[in-house]
Amino acid sequence: MIRTCLLMLFCGFCLSTFGQVTLDECRAAAQQNYPLARQYDLIRLSEQYTLSNATRGNLPQFSISGKASYQSDATTLPFSIPEVDFHGLPKDQYQIVAEVRQNIWDGGEIRNRKRQVEAESDEAARQLDVSMYALNEQVNRIFFGILLIDEQLKQNALFHEELERNLQNVSAYRDNGTANDADVDAVNVEILNNKQQRITLETNRRSYVRMLALLTGKELSPDILLERPVLPAEESALVIRRPELSLYDAQEHTLDIRRQHLRTGYLPRLSLFAQGGYGNPGLNMLKDKFEAYYIVGARMNWNFGSLYTLKNDRRKLDTEQLQIASKRDVFLLNTHLQLAEQEGAIHALRQQMEKDDEIIRLRSNIRRSAEAKVANGTLTVTEMLRELTAENLARQTKAQHEIQLLMEIYEQKHLTN
Repeated sequence: MIRTCLLMLFCGFCLSTFGQVTLDECRAAAQQNYPLARQYDLIRLSEQYTLSNATRGNLPQFSISGKASYQSDATTLPFSIPEVDFHGLPKDQYQIVAEVRQNIWDGGEIRNRKRQVEAESDEAARQLDVSMYALNEQVNRIFFGILLIDEQLKQNALFHEELERNLQNVSAYRDNGTANDADVDAVNVEILNNKQQRITLETNRRSYVRMLALLTGKELSPDILLERPVLPAEESALVIRRPELSLYDAQEHTLDIRRQHLRTGYLPRLSLFAQGGYGNPGLNMLKDKFEAYYIVGARMNWNFGSLYTLKNDRRKLDTEQLQIASKRDVFLLNTHLQLAEQEGAIHALRQQMEKDDEIIRLRSNIRRSAEAKVANGTLTVTEMLRELTAENLARQTKAQHEIQLLMEIYEQKHLTN
């Protein structure tokens, strides 16, 4: 189901390459393109092969063995029997045996082995989920980095328009004798500085788009548009659903399967067998010649050797479970610490944004007053440009706060999943 959703988002990404690209589409494309994603299929194939091998343990097992030996003495009769020609067993003996064995009950060995394979495969997949989840953070940073540059470019263009307007006004003041060439040059210098900043911003944007293209595996135009995510509503309670927690659960499940597997070590095994052999002597020990023979029957094997280490094996598994619990506690503690830090940053940004519009309004009033004073000859152009720059910085700060708030909120969502 998850892979189907990712594929749908990936297809949507291909279509939206000609329009605005969303954050979810970039994440889905990056998940599909990342080389590590191919390991999901490898884990699945490895599980299938191992389960198939384990199931074949219930098939008849065929074996062949042979023996040739010479012994220093052999069984003989201490007396002779009339009309019986028996000189004892030969000292050189030969035997070849073929055996077919059918498992009847193995104490749950094969069943537990299959369950352990499934648990270990699930654990490997959950570990891969953790590695793949970290990719989302890289996509977030690049995506919001491009959005921030776009806002800076927008403010740069507005600032350029203001500078051009003031250049026309100051040029007119110079023609009227209320300003001089140095005042015009001061405005031109600010225009050139603003153009330099735009070059830097555009260069940085192309670099970020190139990084996003490498992560998603798509050819993206340098001028591609990104859709700004909607600001989510504030959540009253944050629930952590990170893939690390699923990994810890999978590890504990694997330990439970291994704990159950310990029981199979001291349970009896039952099987049927059939042997066919050829050798000297055969089953009739009184005949000193090569003969064919066969044996069929049932066999029970009960090994108590695992009981010697059973207690320590259980203690070892208990220790591993405590280690997993400790890792989970450390992870949750660190995550809650990060969430507390994110919450503080979000709260501070929201408070700052409440003041941004008022600051811009006041800065605009100051700038308009400065322009009027320049027109009346009571303020220098340099001082007016300082107020104009301050207003531009206030607008940039507001735009930066908006993107930063989105970044912090989505970082918070990343921490909780």
